[in-house]
Amino acid sequence: MKGCRLKKFRTVLTIAFFSALFYLSCSAAYAQAPNGETLFNANCKQCHSTGETKVIGPGLKGIEDRAPGEAWLLKWVKNSSAVIKSGDEYANKIFKENGGVNMPAQTLKDEEIHAIFAYVKAEGAKAPAASAATATSAKPEEKEGPWMLLTVILILGILAVVLNRVQKGLKNAVLIKEGKPIPEPVESKLAVKIWIRGNKKLIAVLLVLFTCWSSWKGWYALAGIGISQGYQPIQPIKFPHKLHAGKNKINCQYCHSGAEKGKTAGIPSANVCMNCHKYIQEGPVYGKEEIAKIYAALDYDPATQKYGTNTKPIQWIRIHNLPDLAYFNHSQHVKVGKIECQTCHGPVQEMDTLYQYSQLTMGWCIDCHRTTEVKMDGNGYYTDYHKELINKYGPEAKLTVEKIGGTECSRCHY
Repeated sequence: MKGCRLKKFRTVLTIAFFSALFYLSCSAAYAQAPNGETLFNANCKQCHSTGETKVIGPGLKGIEDRAPGEAWLLKWVKNSSAVIKSGDEYANKIFKENGGVNMPAQTLKDEEIHAIFAYVKAEGAKAPAASAATATSAKPEEKEGPWMLLTVILILGILAVVLNRVQKGLKNAVLIKEGKPIPEPVESKLAVKIWIRGNKKLIAVLLVLFTCWSSWKGWYALAGIGISQGYQPIQPIKFPHKLHAGKNKINCQYCHSGAEKGKTAGIPSANVCMNCHKYIQEGPVYGKEEIAKIYAALDYDPATQKYGTNTKPIQWIRIHNLPDLAYFNHSQHVKVGKIECQTCHGPVQEMDTLYQYSQLTMGWCIDCHRTTEVKMDGNGYYTDYHKELINKYGPEAKLTVEKIGGTECSRCHY
């Protein structure tokens, strides 16, 4: 009878084991399939929206209907500069409509590009959200699969076994110290223990597999520590970038003048606000409430137009933070590299409340340096260097930031 039960137990356990392996392999295969949303966020989102809104480049809604064909789209995504130079009429039309800004070449496979367009098509078919800024600012909900629960159960089980062994070892140590005999272990009648003792090799293999899997999951869990993408704090004064940079088209550098001249973009002083709000005392979004906070910080009386002496600093909350070990110079990118603010900060002109748009990780920066072409033509900073690079790589070569040392460790870490 016992042998029959043990045989049934082994059969059930074997079926469960191979079912788990099948589930894991299917999950891995699914995870390896191109994910349109992930690819879009990593490669396209900084310049394009999934709707009709223009960011740096045009919105991608309906792109497959507007473009000459699928083959043309694949060539365009992989190397738009080559399509433009070929004299393609539609390519040159897009190039002119978007201010002569080249789209960086993308090192994507055909199936990955198809996955991106499928995601764009699905997003375009959805009903428009109440607020684009609100919709994009929230972090996607993170969902954990059943494997997380299984991991916890296994860890607790292993911990229980270890503690039980420790407890028995301590009891035996006490008995030896007191000169008492150690009792002989009682043969267990529990089928599970009998099976474990008879299948130690299989248990070892399972533990190795579990260790490899948990290490893989742990690696990606730890890799996300310190990434604050989507961070959107409530500021002491509500400043709608959508109104200022979007509707009123105020240049970013009018307020953040340090972006063109120095390492940091800087937060504008309240006196910069007063260039306009000395006369504009009521806004279309928040009325007089938020503008009054600027007056209070400067101890300014709008009725008499006089300043007092009881000024108070505005406690702005910093959103974009880089670790101290990384060096980043705004002027090097804005003035010399001619990079648009939206490349890193996203569609600021559409945000009511500012949030961290990009990951700002080292990998994210490196990917940008590998694909972004340096604007050397007519740029006095690179006049002589441009000639050297042409001689080195040839006149048709794509001169990316990587080719001028943009991926060397010492450029950002020294």
